[in-house]
Amino acid sequence: MVPPMIIEEFLPRSALLADFQKRLSIPFLDQNLLNASLTHRSYLNESAKRGDLAHNERLEFLGDAVLGQVAAALLYSKLEGRAEGELARIKSIIVSEHSLAPIAASIGIAEVLRLGKGEELSGGRAKKALLADALEALIGAIFLDRGYEAARSFVEKFLEPLIASAIEGQSKDYKTIIQEYGQKFLKELPHYSLERTEGPEHDRMFWVSCSLDGKRYGPFAGKTKKEAEQVAAERVHEQLKNANALTAERLAAIASLSSSIQPELSKP
Repeated sequence: MVPPMIIEEFLPRSALLADFQKRLSIPFLDQNLLNASLTHRSYLNESAKRGDLAHNERLEFLGDAVLGQVAAALLYSKLEGRAEGELARIKSIIVSEHSLAPIAASIGIAEVLRLGKGEELSGGRAKKALLADALEALIGAIFLDRGYEAARSFVEKFLEPLIASAIEGQSKDYKTIIQEYGQKFLKELPHYSLERTEGPEHDRMFWVSCSLDGKRYGPFAGKTKKEAEQVAAERVHEQLKNANALTAERLAAIASLSSSIQPELSKP
């Protein structure tokens, strides 16, 4: 496969975006909005000549809000009778970086995302945080260009399978699982501490540790503080799961959103 940065040297940006819009089945009226949604800050930081372009952080902010609203409305309508806490838990799974990054990759965002050379060389196109952020920025751009209904339709297409997967326990938000495990069985919440940060602003690494039940785990690294906390939670989950069969069973019950077996597991 030819690297995207090489392809763009020979194929006009407009042609790449035209092909991307065909894959989405969403023609943009304002190509600048689409272009901005697929432009990382590092691309602008490395070239003063591109000062007329915009990066995608503002669109990401908007898209995150649209995504959250669509997710909440969809869960409310589809999961009638579910408690607020359970809806919130499923929502945290389906709008997480862990869930959004594969969606972004599947629709070809990695191939059209503009990155600075430093970010490119550090594997930016495969970074979950960058892909998830770009997907949210794209949602924001669709909302501004085509309106709420178009954005809602786009979001619902990939959210519905994620909801089904989350209900069946196939998706795992480790931070939520560990939090509920600590609250239910240890009578305490996990505590995440930012130990240090490394690297320049556009390529920063965050190191986070997690403390639970008198033990400190980590630190573990992520491209954002949120990602590092999720990595830390995943590692804690792995160690707790391997500790003994009862703990593994309790964690599995929480992950599967099963209310039928949790009362049994809560017995001393």
